[in-house]
Amino acid sequence: MQNIELIGAILFALALLHTFAAKSFEVLAHRHPRHAGLFHLLGEVEVVFGFWAFILIVFMALTNGGQTAIAYAESRHYTEPLFVFTVMVVAASRPVLEAVQQLLLALSHKLPVRTEVALAWFGLALVPLTGSLITEPAAMTLAALMLAPLVFRRGMPEPLKYAALGVLFVNVSIGGTLTSYAAPPVLMVAATWQWDSAFMASTFGWKAALAVVINATVVSMLLRPHLRGKAANDDSITATATIDKAPPVPLAVTLIHLAFLAGVVVFGHHPVLFLGLFMLFLGFTSAYQRYQSPLIIKEALLVGFFLAGLVVLGGMQQWWLQPIVESLSPLALFFGATALTAITDNAALTYLGSLIDGISPQAQYMLMAGAVTGGGLTVIANAPNPAGVALLRRGFNDESIGMAGLLLGALAPTAVAAAAFLLL
Repeated sequence: MQNIELIGAILFALALLHTFAAKSFEVLAHRHPRHAGLFHLLGEVEVVFGFWAFILIVFMALTNGGQTAIAYAESRHYTEPLFVFTVMVVAASRPVLEAVQQLLLALSHKLPVRTEVALAWFGLALVPLTGSLITEPAAMTLAALMLAPLVFRRGMPEPLKYAALGVLFVNVSIGGTLTSYAAPPVLMVAATWQWDSAFMASTFGWKAALAVVINATVVSMLLRPHLRGKAANDDSITATATIDKAPPVPLAVTLIHLAFLAGVVVFGHHPVLFLGLFMLFLGFTSAYQRYQSPLIIKEALLVGFFLAGLVVLGGMQQWWLQPIVESLSPLALFFGATALTAITDNAALTYLGSLIDGISPQAQYMLMAGAVTGGGLTVIANAPNPAGVALLRRGFNDESIGMAGLLLGALAPTAVAAAAFLLL
């Protein structure tokens, strides 16, 4: 072990502690308005890992030389942060969001419950499961924007918000396991372990779908007394007020937006291509601005910055993570992966598992099941989680999400997911 690896582990631990303390900085910002700007910056969860990654690079430059620091930073792979940034902006565009809302509104009339309850259930169950098709970050973006005016708003009891947030994060994490390309932890091992979409659906997917439905149904029943529509007309239930006032979106514009989203998903592992599509998308939205709401560029950039920082800091953790993964029996590996995911990233964890020679099929299953089960426990546990935090935090007290509250809210749905993967 080199000294820089030990420093990397220490900075990673400090960054993790910082995420749990982020809400405290927001409280300080309200109490001490003179220094509110600094406290707001330190309280931005999306800034945390990028901030500590910058400190790591500076320390590396001072101790090992600037060229070494630059070489390390450039050796990391940033495809995932770039993809999450891109797909967040495209998926959150008004034509895509309206198309999804109209579809779910039509479906909600088929259920024997109030429309707002049905929409909340769809946002917590059906949309996370579509992550297996449109990728988990896109599903998280759509679900968060749909649920924000229904659940994550003033007047909703704070404990119920955290319960719904925990269900959303867990369901997105396990809901991407019906295919071999949509969930980051699955993608890391699919080629190495020769797992295709048919294998994922038959081995993991149906169990995950059952857990998703159970989690969403329970929390929807808890939310039911507090859910309300904005008006008697169901079509008024939208994610943003700007959609209500804007002119109707032509079908051609909606189809073009959906085509952009499909293209970004298809080329999600080729940043040159999906960023090129993104440039065309920005040009199109500028040309037809009257059919658009403001794009969530700021929120998406913050999420990309967070994930890029996690990539930089995470690259220094292999020296202590891999021996732990290699030493555990299959059952212990499940619980170990669930716990380790909460303090690392489930994609990084499964990637380390793919490096182990001769890992048994049972151990492969347990590692993957544990990694996706624990994907809702913290903001860093699964790549789409920072997107959910960025889009939903304004609905919480002090406009920030407490990591302890998220952990508590995710415990019950995590237990349901664990039971599904272990007992079925």
